[in-house]
Amino acid sequence: MPQKIQKTPQLVERPPIIVIMGHIDHGKSKLLDYIRKTNIVEGEAGGITQHISAYEVNHKDAKGIEKRITFLDTPGHEAFQGMRARGARVADIAVLVVSAEDGVKAQTIEAHKSIMEAKIPYIVAINKIDKPNANIERTKQTLAEAGIYVEGYGGEIPWVGISAKVGTGVTELLDIMLLVAELAELRGDPDKSAEGVIIESHMEPKKGVTATLVLTDGTLGRGMFAVAEGTLTSVRMMENFMGKAIDSATFSSPIRLTGWSGIPAVGALVTSYESKKDAERAIETAKTEPKKGLAKEAVVEEGVVTMPIILKTDVAGTLEAIEHELTKLTHERVKLKLVQRGVGAVSESDIKVALGMVDPLIIGFHTKTDALAADLASRNNIAINSFDIIYKLTEWLAEEMLRRAPHIETVENLGELRIIRCFSQQKEKQVVGGRVTTGKVATGAKFKIMRRDAEVGEGKIVEVQCQKIKTKEASEGSECGLQVESKITIAERDVLVPYIVVSKQ
Repeated sequence: MPQKIQKTPQLVERPPIIVIMGHIDHGKSKLLDYIRKTNIVEGEAGGITQHISAYEVNHKDAKGIEKRITFLDTPGHEAFQGMRARGARVADIAVLVVSAEDGVKAQTIEAHKSIMEAKIPYIVAINKIDKPNANIERTKQTLAEAGIYVEGYGGEIPWVGISAKVGTGVTELLDIMLLVAELAELRGDPDKSAEGVIIESHMEPKKGVTATLVLTDGTLGRGMFAVAEGTLTSVRMMENFMGKAIDSATFSSPIRLTGWSGIPAVGALVTSYESKKDAERAIETAKTEPKKGLAKEAVVEEGVVTMPIILKTDVAGTLEAIEHELTKLTHERVKLKLVQRGVGAVSESDIKVALGMVDPLIIGFHTKTDALAADLASRNNIAINSFDIIYKLTEWLAEEMLRRAPHIETVENLGELRIIRCFSQQKEKQVVGGRVTTGKVATGAKFKIMRRDAEVGEGKIVEVQCQKIKTKEASEGSECGLQVESKITIAERDVLVPYIVVSKQ
């Protein structure tokens, strides 16, 4: 019997998908607007009136070759977190925008944390360099204090000074994006069925459920079928980011599809099939598999997790009573959000709404569940929680809030050590000696490096020795030697502040 010859994938260069992140007031939107207005054909750009969540631009690289770049405009960190919760990696490169006036802020650190968790390369864009109070060196210092070490300041992270308002440095930023993309060796197979990630979804009164997605591999054509976490659509009408109808699209392109059977969740992985039968079979197979990460990774914003609730009761009076009880349930790190409520049985539409959320709670109080709703919930591994007594419902919700509350990490300083002498250095490993002036130093502790009252970097204590004898810690008044790891070269008279991070719920 002749063997079937498998076709070797023809991988070709894939345009990079870029996500812009940072503090809300540091110029993310202005940067995206400037790039869009100056790199999309004028007549076309003028036609975009509504907000778009993704778009493409063309930019010539250092060799003069025109390359395509896709940009994602994610609303805050919610979409990014939603994607990560489902294991999706839609962005190839991140740009962390930091104001040259304000430096690093709490939202900058949160954005950086998201980038590090996504494990993607990133570029720092120091914005507002045209402002009179701009201070690039001070901004680099605040970045270093936050553990973000840019080129020329103790690290290797590329950075560019820009003005998103007037365009200074934006061309150079685009050049670096293409350079980082080239080093990442991004590849795609145009011959395979398309794969992608949902970045926006909503209900349109005239068109039905509409979703914007970015293709990460393969090609999607008319007549195919797209599937995203239990929802399905036939690819009859496909639009590019300009809103123009297209017959096919390939990797890195943002497209819009309508007619989904439910609202696909932001971050849901999209797969495509030649026939409806294959698409439906894929949905059935997925139903038997547990959803990755959804119960563990709800959307967290500034340390507060949101618990989305869909509530159905038997009568209006009960609905009002339960809503009143919900206002009494408070937690500093958990927010209850009643996204849908009503009187009557838990319906299929309630489940479809739940499909578009991360880890929703569907509650039926003294009411039934429609057969179609029960079937759809079962196929999507969604629980419908039924109660008949209000206090049991509130007790259960209180426990659920405690269970979902994110852990808070607090920094506890152990003491201080003043550097007396620096002995040796090999790359990031250094041997230093000093006196413990307060508290203690301990093996395994991290430390901040203070130089003339300014934090210049961080490191970790690998080993502590007192009188040439290895020990776990050295207390106040002791002179000791330390073997440490740090990207910053420690100098005499520096003060090391060792600390531990304690996680509390």
